[in-house]
Amino acid sequence: MAAGLVMVVIIGCCATTGVKATAPIPETGRADPRLESFDRLMRSFLTDNQVPGAALAVTRGGKLVYARGFGWADVEQHQPVQPDSLFRIASISKPLTAVAVLQLAQQHRFQLDDPAFKLVKLAPLPVPGRQPDARLRDVTVLDLLRHRGGWDRDQSFDPMFRSIDIAHAFGTPPPADPKQIIRYMLSQPLQFQSGKRFAYSNFGYCVLGRLIEATSGKRYDSYLIDSVLAPLHVNDMRLARTLASERAPREVRYYVRGDPKATSVFAADRGQDVPVQYGAWCIESMDAHGGWLASAIDLVRFCSSFDSPGDGALLDAAHARIMFQRPAGENPKEPVFYACGWQVRQVGGGRFNAWHTGLLDGTSTIMVRRHDGTDWAVLFNTDRSQDGQVLSNKIDPLVHAAADAVKSWPTQDLLGSDGR
Repeated sequence: MAAGLVMVVIIGCCATTGVKATAPIPETGRADPRLESFDRLMRSFLTDNQVPGAALAVTRGGKLVYARGFGWADVEQHQPVQPDSLFRIASISKPLTAVAVLQLAQQHRFQLDDPAFKLVKLAPLPVPGRQPDARLRDVTVLDLLRHRGGWDRDQSFDPMFRSIDIAHAFGTPPPADPKQIIRYMLSQPLQFQSGKRFAYSNFGYCVLGRLIEATSGKRYDSYLIDSVLAPLHVNDMRLARTLASERAPREVRYYVRGDPKATSVFAADRGQDVPVQYGAWCIESMDAHGGWLASAIDLVRFCSSFDSPGDGALLDAAHARIMFQRPAGENPKEPVFYACGWQVRQVGGGRFNAWHTGLLDGTSTIMVRRHDGTDWAVLFNTDRSQDGQVLSNKIDPLVHAAADAVKSWPTQDLLGSDGR
């Protein structure tokens, strides 16, 4: 893809990074005057919210029509964000995992109402005087997909951010790996009977990652690369690494406002304070719920594959329908619900929007599949605006407005008809 470079002078400063008021902010990727509303949005948003860098990609009717980078991938090195720069996508990893699980169900490796822990087959960490919660045997695969497994982090804790404590419980150096986290949680009580209500659970998707491994015979990431990403000609996505020294080629650098420090979860620098985005938690253990790296282009290719649900690219019609289906017992008058790996909003006439956001220290992301065949992904290398708002939430309605402002859409795919 042709990638011109335009330098725009931003008035103001970036409190996140200490960029000077007159620092030139680059724009990369092919500009199209028909899509100027997106350019205007991204320029003003980065300026107003003091964001180091971002990427936006848009598809229309399954074709990639817009892919541009704004600002800095690495402020210190003056490396601009490119349209294909890689970002930690955080919880946008969940729709990817959900598709893999539904594929395996489609292949009859298991049923969605099967008990999840009979498939995963991990033994609880023994705790003297405590028996595993009997309700664990009732947790189904579908419960995990819909965040109805019985764990409520607001009433207890999120084990995905307890690497040191869990590793210590096993007598091993931190950070804890996903199987240790699951075994630890199998010795903890549930907060409610599975299936009865929604409570967002990173841990539930950690379990689904191990389910994919147990039933496919492949490593989690290998299965997704081979069966979810390769059919879409998405070749650059990979699991992220925590440490800055292990940053992938073309991966951006992450910034947190105020540059906070926290105790490292890695044994190699145990007890030391590190930047929160580079060692205060372990992204390797978050693989199935928040561990992927992707470009905005990668994500809209994935997202737009469901513009015609059940076309056979990834899922058949029945399983694509399940993916976006309202859970039984949900109030049918409530327009927004969590399906299988996606937030869904009914917009009338059987149409709906589906999306997911992601948030980690130094990262805010959003991917949207809109009912009119317009899909987009916006990725940031910081997480909050100068007024403390999560960037993905703040930009969401603004991208809808920018899309609505387009009068004439391009019909040529920027990467070619097959996406390569």
